[in-house]
Amino acid sequence: MNRLISCNFLLNPIKSHTSITCYRSLQTTQIQYWQRYENDRHYEPGEDVPGRVMHGLSYDLKRWRRRFNDARRDAWRRLNPISHAKKEVQDWELLPWRAEVLIIGGGLSGSATAFWLKQRFRDEDFKVVVIEDPDTFKESNTMLDPGSITQQFSHKEFIEMSQFTAEFLRHAGEHLQILDSPPPDINLLPNGHMHLARTEEEAKKLQEMWKAQVGMQAKIAYYNKEDLQKEFPFMNFDDVISGTYGLENEGSIDTWQLISALREKNLTLGVNYIKGEVENFLFEKDSNLSDSIFNDEETVDEKKKLSGVIIKPKMTGASPRPVRAHMVVNAAGPWSGKIAELAGIGKGSGLLSVPIPVKPKKRMTYVIHAPDVPAVNFPALVDPSGIYVRPQDVGYKFIVEKKYTPDEEGIIDHSNLKVDYDYFYNVIWPLLVERVPGFKNINIVNAWARYEDVNIFDDAPVIGEHLLYKNLFMMCGYGSYGIQFKLSAAKAFAERTFDGAYVSVNLRKYDMRRIMKNEPLKEPLKF
Repeated sequence: MNRLISCNFLLNPIKSHTSITCYRSLQTTQIQYWQRYENDRHYEPGEDVPGRVMHGLSYDLKRWRRRFNDARRDAWRRLNPISHAKKEVQDWELLPWRAEVLIIGGGLSGSATAFWLKQRFRDEDFKVVVIEDPDTFKESNTMLDPGSITQQFSHKEFIEMSQFTAEFLRHAGEHLQILDSPPPDINLLPNGHMHLARTEEEAKKLQEMWKAQVGMQAKIAYYNKEDLQKEFPFMNFDDVISGTYGLENEGSIDTWQLISALREKNLTLGVNYIKGEVENFLFEKDSNLSDSIFNDEETVDEKKKLSGVIIKPKMTGASPRPVRAHMVVNAAGPWSGKIAELAGIGKGSGLLSVPIPVKPKKRMTYVIHAPDVPAVNFPALVDPSGIYVRPQDVGYKFIVEKKYTPDEEGIIDHSNLKVDYDYFYNVIWPLLVERVPGFKNINIVNAWARYEDVNIFDDAPVIGEHLLYKNLFMMCGYGSYGIQFKLSAAKAFAERTFDGAYVSVNLRKYDMRRIMKNEPLKEPLKF
């Protein structure tokens, strides 16, 4: 609230007609009571029908008045109040009571989905709400992922998704810039990935996959043993027959910077982020089905239609309340399987008897200092032993991880995120020294653990609507390749929503049909 105070100063007492009038503005802050929010009242079904009608009409009136004022104050004089940018970022609802698209999970998958939806349609009435639980968000894969990017896959769809992601990240500053603010920097570090083959059978498969990658315009080099020794003399290739090395569109990024820039951009597009926990789903009877059909358990499930979720806000004294939604996206990452169980998936009969096989799996990351290893020419090595090592920055720091063997899976404690340093010294370090002798002299400078959303069925992502609840879309199970796939999968979801089909990349085979048919899709080059 501004108050103007007028002051007159005489420049010359004799010539009193010469004066200057100045205005000083007092800035005051107006207290916004919770009653001032537009949805301050929630009505249960059947409760005070006249009052509910009046409340809905007043809600529309407030919204129309606000949008009219925003359009009238628009400096660019754009005539369409729907498409103009908001003059300020403000949540006008304490907690929304409805949404066109409700996204569960505020990580990269959920934020990217909201971004592409709003890029396609920016109408304020097209409300996109993102629900995130701050208690689990800090442990998610998005916040702690090393951010590796590669195009070396056997699946055509994976290559296409990675190519799109690489192109998007190359121009991320342009896509995520907000008005005249400096473009966000995601610290893109080019670095080719190297895959090795130790047997004739592995070499044959690696060469076949390399031909498929090159056929899709991926810049990948194929080296025999002599070429590898010549290009990387500091590495030991005694047990290696051949290998591949990425020449373009491969490297790493700072995932923290990416998700921060994406969330800030979404706020300017009108995406509503809410800190809360999903407690249950809302269902209603499908009016298209008759009550006269069989009343067995499976038929009763088919009569239900998903209509929203029940959210418990992370606010002091707040109670759970329903949020209606036309479409719900399960992008909860490692906890997507638990969210699906709240909808009865995996606990019912028929189509509900098959669960979402996504579990949180702990993955440990170590940052080491190795002064005897040439970091400039060092590749992002994907060793056949399961070791993954790459330079962290321009220097002598390296990020090291290892894919667990089936025996190690049973030993690793996935119930907590404690870092096991003995696992590094007893298991990882000997394998590192065997491949690169320069790693004999190292020091661990940092280490952390995170949860990955691992699909225990085939280690491939689950992307697509549920076969019973058509308005429940799954986007989970990415595992260690979430950074590369989530941006492209989110764009594909926006295409499916507005165009009715996948346009850029066809992801139909990654829905739940393969799980119900017991037809796994294995990716041999996934680390």
